[in-house]
Amino acid sequence: MVGIPVKALLAEKGSRVLYMGNEAIARGALEAGVCYFAAYPGTPSTEILESVAEVAEDVGVIAEWSVNEKVAYESAYAAAIAGVRSLTAMKHVGVNVAADILVSSGYSGTKAGFLVVSADDPSAHSSQNEQDNRWYGYLAHIPVVEPSSVREAYKLVKVALGLSEKYQQPVMFRTTTRVSHSRQYVELEDNIPITRVCRGVFDKDLTRWVLIPAHARLMKERALKVWRSIEEADWGPPLVEVLNPGKRKAIIASGLAFAYVSESLERLGAWSEVTVLKLNLTVPLPVKPVLNIAGEAEEILVVEELDPVVETNVRSVLGKHGVRARVLGKELIPESGELSTDRVLPGVAKFLGIEYTPPPPLKVEEQAMVPPRPPVMCPGCPHRMTFYVLKIAANKLKLRNVVYTGDIGCYTLGYQKPFETQMTCFEMGGSIGIAHGISKVVEDPVVAVIGDSTFFHAGIPGSVNIVYNSGRAMIVVLDNYTTAMTGHQPHPGTGLSATGSRAPVVEIADVLRSVGFRVYVINPLRIRESIETVVRAFQDYLNGEKVAVVSRMRCSLEAYRLSRETGIMLPVYAIDESKCTACMACVNLVACPAIVVPEGAKKPVILEDMCLGCGLCAHVCPFKAIYVKRPGGEGWEKLYSERFVEGAG
Repeated sequence: MVGIPVKALLAEKGSRVLYMGNEAIARGALEAGVCYFAAYPGTPSTEILESVAEVAEDVGVIAEWSVNEKVAYESAYAAAIAGVRSLTAMKHVGVNVAADILVSSGYSGTKAGFLVVSADDPSAHSSQNEQDNRWYGYLAHIPVVEPSSVREAYKLVKVALGLSEKYQQPVMFRTTTRVSHSRQYVELEDNIPITRVCRGVFDKDLTRWVLIPAHARLMKERALKVWRSIEEADWGPPLVEVLNPGKRKAIIASGLAFAYVSESLERLGAWSEVTVLKLNLTVPLPVKPVLNIAGEAEEILVVEELDPVVETNVRSVLGKHGVRARVLGKELIPESGELSTDRVLPGVAKFLGIEYTPPPPLKVEEQAMVPPRPPVMCPGCPHRMTFYVLKIAANKLKLRNVVYTGDIGCYTLGYQKPFETQMTCFEMGGSIGIAHGISKVVEDPVVAVIGDSTFFHAGIPGSVNIVYNSGRAMIVVLDNYTTAMTGHQPHPGTGLSATGSRAPVVEIADVLRSVGFRVYVINPLRIRESIETVVRAFQDYLNGEKVAVVSRMRCSLEAYRLSRETGIMLPVYAIDESKCTACMACVNLVACPAIVVPEGAKKPVILEDMCLGCGLCAHVCPFKAIYVKRPGGEGWEKLYSERFVEGAG
């Protein structure tokens, strides 16, 4: 085994490396000569671009966090039509944002290999839905490749890029959370080309690249010709594989579902009883292997995660060719939620006519009592402070029925008590558009709450729309200097690029002013001052002005990191038990996880190792029972307030 460097993505050929699925995708793409990577962060896709960005300067590739998925797709696709292998990555709902260019790219095709990684999220672990993006393959006439494991993801990225180049068509590489975030040892097949030159030549083919209606009709025919060629090709491994042919029963398993089918057959001791068609190319459905197994099998079970995409098309192919094999699928396999062997095995057993009784659950003599841990904003979170400021300012003006529209981010947790400042949440940037529509039809004040990265992603058009269409909504942008929810990636307002180098700062306040808003900027660390400012903002809003508030304070986790790097200590607060009356204002109004009421106690305490010194609890305590136990180091406020902190790495 070759020694593995600190940057595991740069391990040499022959190394055996434990990769996360997203890291394996990044490594495979780098080996295959991908030169341009563009993405927008979103779980479960984020680590692909993060992994590449860590080594981008070492290997001479371009790695960019784009402002949204549409721009990421456009950027990477543009490089591909200029002859440079490219990849864009996004979570499943991000493909919705990129759908416009995705469908058009399916018409025009590509020159160099081009992959769009769609990281789907069955069971919606960190998403607002669990849509199945294989349907986009049919909508856009682009192939979809699905790996069944981390190791296979590494290998198939290279195969998929070759497929893209052979047919000059974009390819969707569909993973799921389980593949993206699992780990598996990967034997590295090749070295990464070092110091490549990311240069191409743009071929000015107007008919192909300018999709006016006359050209689009021609390009649609091009796309359909490619589609039929892929459908009718004689596919074999690694994209299509027939295991144990010639049986009267057959299972078609796509992507990760193959792993669950394989383990189910092992547990049932039934591998010898069934033919298995393993599909890693699922869109378009490879016709010949399906017809081959259907010609021998009387019954076919289709096992796939989420929608009956393969099942629907198997039924269509067999019906078109007059094949009478009976097709089963979602009658036996769950259609929603993440699959597992335990969820697949009963359906496989029933299909094979094998009696199966699930084993009884394991009995645990003494089960540890794990306290419930609902999602909660971190100690010191600036969003908590901003929500408090908003509510107090509204109360001062006796605004009792404010409608707060919300968005995607850590601040979505503001829907909970005591804040209740997120009353809608649908998609990235939606808070502003929703607020505008509500403001047109209700009399109550309407406030759109959106994060900084989300504002750049999709909030600017909605802001312009409010001005243009005379909307009544007030906008509040929570600027914590990072894309916190997905792991602290930079965005245009941070002054940093994906690789960590300095970049121009795009000021959110300047953007809002430029389109017609009166902008108030607050630092919620200064609570009283912020309340006074937001009161003025509400007054201007009630007087009919276009108003926006930018709340600017660093994410507390980043402030804590800076504290460790610079040696500047943050303050720590404590509760003076002699002054505390157990009124619970600090508990009920702040909802900070650092403030707890120990079992059997009547008064709260502050967990000093969790306190990050924001001081909100001290502000709300009516009896001044909360005090600074350990003062912050000189200049500690700048850790929360300044965009760049001297001495930080």
